[in-house]
Amino acid sequence: MDQYTYRVTWSPEDQCHVALCEELPSLSWLAATPEEAFVGIRRLVAECIQEMIEGGEVPPSPLTRTRTTEQMSVAVSPNVHRRLALQAAEEGRSLDDLVSDLLSDKR
Repeated sequence: MDQYTYRVTWSPEDQCHVALCEELPSLSWLAATPEEAFVGIRRLVAECIQEMIEGGEVPPSPLTRTRTTEQMSVAVSPNVHRRLALQAAEEGRSLDDLVSDLLSDKR
């Protein structure tokens, strides 16, 4: 359970904290404090995984074990492409490096 990805946020609709597990998006846990929500979702995930194993199901792999590609294609309009290519040229760098930095918010 420790390798799964958890998130705790405030729910204005419920007026409490909600904890989620990215690998099991159907699960959630509501609590008064973020700490209680986190403990609750981890317990719920553990129970769910145990039930899956006992039922012969394969639990989801943690996102941290999922291999991702280092390449990504993005379709942009010709005007956006031209503007980015010009900016990259003006900065003396590749278009890939510029877009990577823009997407990672390094600028």
